[in-house]
Amino acid sequence: MYYTAEVTKMCPVAKGAYHGPAPIPEEGNWVQAKEIKDISGFTHGIGWCAPQQGACKLTLNVKNGIIEEALVETIGCSGMTHSAAMASEILIGKTLLEALNTDLVCDAINTAMRELFLQIVYGRTQSAFSEGGLLVGASLEDLGKGLRSQVGTMFATKEKGPRYLEMTEGYCTRVALNSDNEIIGYEFVSLGKMMDFIKGGMDANEALEKAKGHYGQFDNAAKYIDPRVE
Repeated sequence: MYYTAEVTKMCPVAKGAYHGPAPIPEEGNWVQAKEIKDISGFTHGIGWCAPQQGACKLTLNVKNGIIEEALVETIGCSGMTHSAAMASEILIGKTLLEALNTDLVCDAINTAMRELFLQIVYGRTQSAFSEGGLLVGASLEDLGKGLRSQVGTMFATKEKGPRYLEMTEGYCTRVALNSDNEIIGYEFVSLGKMMDFIKGGMDANEALEKAKGHYGQFDNAAKYIDPRVE
């Protein structure tokens, strides 16, 4: 290590007491984090790409500085899903610092990793006050039984009004309107359930009907429209 001439000529002054870093909450404990292996936590973060045409929700479960679990959910351009596939392979088994300095293929995923890093190292994780943290696999609870991301897709114009395309419950097939053409409910297909029925040997048309449900005052509508064609 090299010092400037000014520093070399200075007389030494004792630093005094060293109290270490402020403790942060991690999985039910207060931890003075000094190294990456001191970091544990489960949390989510959102990232976006430079042109802001897509976003990523990234969920990580970190144990002793190692990423043990990763859930990568993206919405936006078509390439993001393939980037998510690669990122899911890249992230697991890496230290938190390695992951922060790894190309995760998509700008949105990289940004999400940055935002998660900030939460985790400052003790702002979802599991900060949960003794022992969350089990590896906990992120799947966010997806529900169908193991599908919770997606809402709506389209609207001033001229023709709103169209419900997809809700948390599933793919919207019909929208219910009252006599004033106001939305009062919708019909949906739970794609996860439908695929399970088909995998179990059920006819596809029967599976489609069995996986349907509706919400709101659907049965009392004045009329129904297909949101994708009407």
